Amino acid sequence: MTENRDSPQWLLLGGTLFSLVAFAANSIFCRLALKSAAIDPESFTAIRLIGGALFLMLLLRLGNKGEAAGSWRGGLYLFVYAYLFSLAYIHLDAGVGALILFGAVQITMFALGWKNGEKVRPKTAVGMLLAFGGLIVLLAPGGNAPPLLSAVAMTIAGIAWGIYSILGRRSTNPLKDTAGNFLRSVPLVVLAALATLAQGAISITPTGALYAAASGVLASGAGYAVWYAVLGKMRAQTAATLQLSVPVLASVAGVVFLGEGLSTRLMIASVIVLGGIGLALRGATRQ
Repeated sequence: MTENRDSPQWLLLGGTLFSLVAFAANSIFCRLALKSAAIDPESFTAIRLIGGALFLMLLLRLGNKGEAAGSWRGGLYLFVYAYLFSLAYIHLDAGVGALILFGAVQITMFALGWKNGEKVRPKTAVGMLLAFGGLIVLLAPGGNAPPLLSAVAMTIAGIAWGIYSILGRRSTNPLKDTAGNFLRSVPLVVLAALATLAQGAISITPTGALYAAASGVLASGAGYAVWYAVLGKMRAQTAATLQLSVPVLASVAGVVFLGEGLSTRLMIASVIVLGGIGLALRGATRQ
């Protein structure tokens, strides 16, 4: 295979890895901010989405890429995901939250991919089940059950993100579409923030605002644009399975940045999840 043919594959791999790390970083930034009560969840979401929108619009202007595109549907699902994501992380640990989120993402994307005519190959199905089983190992044995309302909120956030990802597979201009989706989410998040302000529940510190801005610009704005770019190059089942690595990344980052415990269970689960991802990718049809 020549270098010219290899380059797109390396770009696909690099973009995918960048996106997955960005997803895990969102969990860490959000948990860091909310765990220390440095900011309320509505303000975190507002700064995150507005910051991401400004960053993406700046990229469009600097690159003379034209006007933002996207859709109101994309903006709505982005808002639902980001808003419930922040609310859920008030009480969930980084790894547990990511587990619930991307478990829901996986089921949603597999279901929609199947509905849209994708065939589930045996290796893909076994790999997916193996990876999901690894995530259950990560959470269930010896772990306390997460708060019900927070778990439900994160589940709905995962469904919204799964649908948002499926929409991205049809994107012909990822940067324009991501910028447009972020812009359309701004009125919704502003309304949520104003409702919180009316109740006198707004609480923002410089540290909390910094975490929210980093989540919006780096982990969301840049990460989601790259994710939209790579989504069109893979099947929905492949994209769903790849995202199962995020809870492992978030759990490891939680050990480093949040002081969460490192256990044998975490290491075993990581091996199972990554092994399942590898098997599922071997069974997926490359486009």
